[in-house]
Amino acid sequence: MPPIVSIANLSKTYDTGYQALKQVNLDIHAGEILALLGPNGAGKTTLISIICGIVNASGGSVTVGGHDIVKDYRITRSLIGLVPQELTLGAFETVWHTLCFSRGLFGKKPDPRYLDQLLKDLSLSDKKHTLLMFLSGGMKRRVLIGKALAHQPTVLFLDEPTAGVDVELRKDMWALVRRLRESGVTIILTTHYIEEAEAIADRVGVIDHGELLVVDDKQALMHKLGKRQLTIELDSAQASLPAALTPWNLEMSTDGGRMTYTYDPLKANTGIDALLQAVRAAGLGIKDLQTKKTSLEEIFVNMVHQSK
Repeated sequence: MPPIVSIANLSKTYDTGYQALKQVNLDIHAGEILALLGPNGAGKTTLISIICGIVNASGGSVTVGGHDIVKDYRITRSLIGLVPQELTLGAFETVWHTLCFSRGLFGKKPDPRYLDQLLKDLSLSDKKHTLLMFLSGGMKRRVLIGKALAHQPTVLFLDEPTAGVDVELRKDMWALVRRLRESGVTIILTTHYIEEAEAIADRVGVIDHGELLVVDDKQALMHKLGKRQLTIELDSAQASLPAALTPWNLEMSTDGGRMTYTYDPLKANTGIDALLQAVRAAGLGIKDLQTKKTSLEEIFVNMVHQSK
């Protein structure tokens, strides 16, 4: 099946000379949740803005649903919904009128039943006739999602969707995103929250300084780039590491009570069995063993650090 969004050699250089995107290539599959991670100024918002027709690219091409975003802009924009970072809403309109107006902008016929269900899914049914000025920040964020979905797009972009949102509302939004994916909507989100990507994304992309460093299945990425650590807690503290244990490059804790071994779980021979035998042969008693795998956050931080 062809990708729902295809990005080829996309670049963007602003008039100031700043290069926001550098030859980005990315295929996004229909029905997936893709999380784009990157620090401020990495190029995430520029990438989304180009796809949505807000910013013009300096080079390269983008297709949505097989249609070029420049030549077939009317078609591609009707396929896309965008939830921006900023709370860009008026003050004196009601929630209901805001959604109806957004739907009409795309030439869609009125569909009160669909919009009522959308409000229900967003937990906004009781705010249907409330003026936007009286809504909390979290509720306004939900209205923005409703606006983006009012015309029933097949691709939804969420630019920092839970920024400034409390933990409970953030989890509600994660649940909503999963339901949207189940209904067939393709979702691309940018986020600073590593746990957000770990919780809901199918694939994760890391972008920094305008370059897409990696895109991979979330679990595969953690498996390929994530190291594991075995911490050995000893019966008694040691003043120094026995010479026989030098080949394992162990890290000794400052109090001499723990040794940490870093290994690659993909290797057929991790060296753990031989290490434990060597520890016992050195006359050291083992009190406890603990293993820890690298988190997505640690992988992200390491990749961004290496790209600088």
